[in-house]
Amino acid sequence: MQYCNSLTKFSRFKTREVMVGDIGFGGENPIRVQSMTITDTMDTMATVEESIRMIESGCELVRITAPSKKEAENLQNIKDELRKRGYTTPIVADIHYTPNAAEIAARIVEKVRVNPGNYADKKRFETLEYTDESYNAELDRIREKFTPLVHICKEHGTAMRIGTNHGSLSDRILSRYGDTPKGMVESAMEFLRICRDEDYHEIILSMKASNTRVMVQAYRLLVNEMIKEGMNYPLHLGVTEAGEGEDGRIKSAVGIGTLLADGLGDTIRVSLTEASEFEMPVAKNLLTHFEGIEAHDKIEEITKNPLHAFDYVRRETDEVLNIGGGNVPVVMSDFCLKEKITPASFFTLGYNYSVPLDKWHISDMAADFVFVGNQDVDFEVPGTLGTIFNYKKWLTHKKGFPFLTVSEYLENTEFSEKLNVVYICLSDLSEELFSKLKKDKTVVLLIDTYNKNGMAEQRKLFTVLMNNKIKTPVIIGRAYGNLSEEQLQLSASSDFGALLLDGLGDGIFIAAENCGSDKSINSLAFGILQASRTRISKTEYISCPSCGRTLFDLQETTAKIRKETDHLKGVKIGIMGCIVNGPGEMADADYGYVGTGPGKITLYKEQTVIEKNIPEGEAVNSLIRLIKKHGDWVEKSN
Repeated sequence: MQYCNSLTKFSRFKTREVMVGDIGFGGENPIRVQSMTITDTMDTMATVEESIRMIESGCELVRITAPSKKEAENLQNIKDELRKRGYTTPIVADIHYTPNAAEIAARIVEKVRVNPGNYADKKRFETLEYTDESYNAELDRIREKFTPLVHICKEHGTAMRIGTNHGSLSDRILSRYGDTPKGMVESAMEFLRICRDEDYHEIILSMKASNTRVMVQAYRLLVNEMIKEGMNYPLHLGVTEAGEGEDGRIKSAVGIGTLLADGLGDTIRVSLTEASEFEMPVAKNLLTHFEGIEAHDKIEEITKNPLHAFDYVRRETDEVLNIGGGNVPVVMSDFCLKEKITPASFFTLGYNYSVPLDKWHISDMAADFVFVGNQDVDFEVPGTLGTIFNYKKWLTHKKGFPFLTVSEYLENTEFSEKLNVVYICLSDLSEELFSKLKKDKTVVLLIDTYNKNGMAEQRKLFTVLMNNKIKTPVIIGRAYGNLSEEQLQLSASSDFGALLLDGLGDGIFIAAENCGSDKSINSLAFGILQASRTRISKTEYISCPSCGRTLFDLQETTAKIRKETDHLKGVKIGIMGCIVNGPGEMADADYGYVGTGPGKITLYKEQTVIEKNIPEGEAVNSLIRLIKKHGDWVEKSN
């Protein structure tokens, strides 16, 4: 079960040092930040200029695509020009399908990235039958194809990233292991064992997916497998095709932040569908969230671990109103510090009041509860919005639901018959509390922490509840103050996402003072639930970050598709710049929009080609017709 040093004491998982040029990865080195160019690799000067913008924004490793021999050969010109201008940042060549390009690049640049899913296999989406003997014969074939690159890397001192992607697992792996994190790990381990047999160890590993659950489980399984086999290679962390804007930042932080919180990761890339130089500040801000975490207050070890680290199992809880049981996690908003609450206050929480109709209109991202503390709410609130008052305030009017401290809960008998929210920290847990909770089916716990390593402390709290067979629903609460809107996105996504991905939590409560508007905080809460796959409230875009292989303007096209489809709740649309990041990388998508030639688009329904080589100017309308044909289209409401 082990995948990190400790579930309660922060420390980085110790990996071996791998040198990429003059830059050390793993070992005692800091976590490195990297990105990838989006220019045509054959346009030397454009790629050099973009690389410089990336480097000057903090990029410590520049990745450049080399889809064929000519691009691999041109890496020499790019490298020479960068060195001539005084930039010594190492370069990594990104390789798919073309071993001969990898072998050329390995003689030029400091690192090559190979994808084991398509380096030695062709993907035809076929189910294959293997005996152990025939499967081993396939491994021998892979060894023969891959070993020459290993020898070149050894000879030239070139590092390698074995980069598995969830969406591009080979037919062979899929046939034996399925579309699973286990399959991702085994795909990398096949190549890794060949490197070990050749005594080559300058390796960094990655397990990328656009699904944050799959991504986190795959990295954990990989570390577990390395521990079993006596390996400790550095890890490159990333959520592939995270998208753009708020969604891309939240999704990246949920996945990467969950692993960083457990001390995993030696280099990170935040993959955004934005200009490449914009990725570095986001990655640095994500790392900022973990600064000084080693000095956190002590948390008692988890000796009996009831959690599922390698698959998703939601904690079993009782149902209290719409919280817990089989319900999706709720969103509770914080209005306790407002000077005055009016009907207009709730507009920021996804509610809109029509005066002529005397009705509340409710959006898909409407908060479920609002904590108002000691405020007065002297008007009719939306019927789907629960108001929560401090206990003494609630006693004066018995409206809404009470919010109690542990002592108030244990010392009193007058409560709501429907819902009572009890605020606790880890130190509040006791046998007396457990005894009362087991008999009371009206309580929901709102948990909080003041520990620098708050996620670990709250995880410990959950394990204590589970080991004591307490099935009371839990809303995860965290407080933040004086952060930028982006920093709040990254910090909160890391803190909440790590627990939600482990099946913990029946709701979230973000108390954020001076961190942005109520509307942005509400949007963040729903974004975290969507990124962790625990509550779907909007369209999901699986959008690659672009590179030199891209055949159209990804940012412009993503914005165009989003404008037409952002009302399709729960629909997943993959937007891929080329066939490399096409049907495989968008494995989770319901519909795919893939560049297959200059100005030409191919549309997919899941992984099946529906319409090929559509002129780009007609492709968005064709995508809408495809969505309508399959019954997933609804008209936008005014």
